[in-house]
Amino acid sequence: MSAPPALPGVFAALAPILNGYGYLAVGGLLFLEDFGVPVPGETILIAAAVYAGAGQLNVAVVLLIGVVAAVAGDNVGYAVGRYGGRRLVDRVGRYVGLTPARVGRAERFFARHGGKIIVVARFVEGLRQANGIIAGLTGMPWRRFLGFNALGAVLWVGVWTGLGYLAGAHIDEVYRTVTRYEVYLLVALAVVVLALVVRRVRRHRGSGVDAPDHDAATGGNRSDDAGPDTRP
Repeated sequence: MSAPPALPGVFAALAPILNGYGYLAVGGLLFLEDFGVPVPGETILIAAAVYAGAGQLNVAVVLLIGVVAAVAGDNVGYAVGRYGGRRLVDRVGRYVGLTPARVGRAERFFARHGGKIIVVARFVEGLRQANGIIAGLTGMPWRRFLGFNALGAVLWVGVWTGLGYLAGAHIDEVYRTVTRYEVYLLVALAVVVLALVVRRVRRHRGSGVDAPDHDAATGGNRSDDAGPDTRP
């Protein structure tokens, strides 16, 4: 077997862990990240997929371990939210980055979008770590949560494993190309987000109807302007 590929940038720090513990490192870090512990789960998943593309690991095993660890981790988060409740989350959440304000924002977002956000949350840093806890706090039925959670895990692990596997031994060149154009990508993303915000603001203003003036609607008569009571 050839030597492992040299991992560039943020992936380089994970090479010793991946070389020493292999699949165990992938499963362990993914499991911990998915119930809120701030560890590089997504990063080691991509690194393991790169190793698989270079012939160092089995890509099917990486996929299987990734999905199982992701689903299991989110279910631990669900149990924390469901049975520990808001008090426990507020007490210990700040130690893993889940401050009350952050949990509150996630709850409101979750309430607006329901189950489908569990699938999308896999791809969003912050929501990925909190979605199981928020689902438990809001009382989502466990079977419904499990279905959306498993679907999100399969999509998320599949996408990153596929991209890492295709990069394989060429990860260094791919990484250099991505970092070279990331500024342009971020600018383009910012323009799209800004355009969506402007469009939403204009739509909101266009659909708004000015409420009638209270004094005009009542003919300008107000009890406190009617003068003193002259009745005997």
